[in-house]
Amino acid sequence: MTEPAAQKRGLTTAGGIKLILMLQLGIAMFLFGSDIARVLPRLALSAPDAPRLTQPVLPGDQRRLYDRKHAPSGPSAPDTGDMPSRLVFGIDGDILRLTGAIAENDAARFDDWLVTRDIPAFVELHSTGGSVTDALAIGKRLRAAEATTRVTAGLVCLSACPYILASGVARQVHKDAYVGVHQHSYGESTVLPAFLAIEDIQRGQGEVMEYLDAMGVDLRLMQHALATPPQEIYILIPEELERYALATEIIE
Repeated sequence: MTEPAAQKRGLTTAGGIKLILMLQLGIAMFLFGSDIARVLPRLALSAPDAPRLTQPVLPGDQRRLYDRKHAPSGPSAPDTGDMPSRLVFGIDGDILRLTGAIAENDAARFDDWLVTRDIPAFVELHSTGGSVTDALAIGKRLRAAEATTRVTAGLVCLSACPYILASGVARQVHKDAYVGVHQHSYGESTVLPAFLAIEDIQRGQGEVMEYLDAMGVDLRLMQHALATPPQEIYILIPEELERYALATEIIE
């Protein structure tokens, strides 16, 4: 091969490599842009002027901003400050109170705590949710004890907490309580979460639906959970709580 031909071939090869790199960069930018386009609308919903949890909930206006670590109580409740970072267990007479976020391994902690105690007749919930797996395990333990679950005036039962509420053989919710659902969150990444955790998401949803069905809750409840992003919460009005059998009694 003559020297000019070799040089020409080298230039062609370099140009091809450059073209491939440019195509790869373009694809990466396209995928990144697609992710940003999908995420930005959700970020916009979290603007400071978006509805807060303490604002009144009306039919058709039920989505509220959600921050599990700092979710306040309803307007009729006293100022409770920040939620405990994991469940706190306490018994007062015939009432077991579960308060705080539901952290990983809280179900095991609950079992250990119950070694020297019996589950009372009533379980009062005030929780911003958290670990779905632990909520289901705690719920199964409460159902085995045939406890009555309830959320009293102004208190909250959000995210994974309604799965514990569902475990009661009777389920009482005050009309001024806040019970809400949303999508399950897997990991901290907001870019391609379904791609990175699709198997976990599908398996988790299947477990939740099987659990709710066993507890006698209408699976149509999940339509609101699946349609509400993790940084928001869908507050169920009393009519919906009864319609989906998440509450067997609305307390006035």
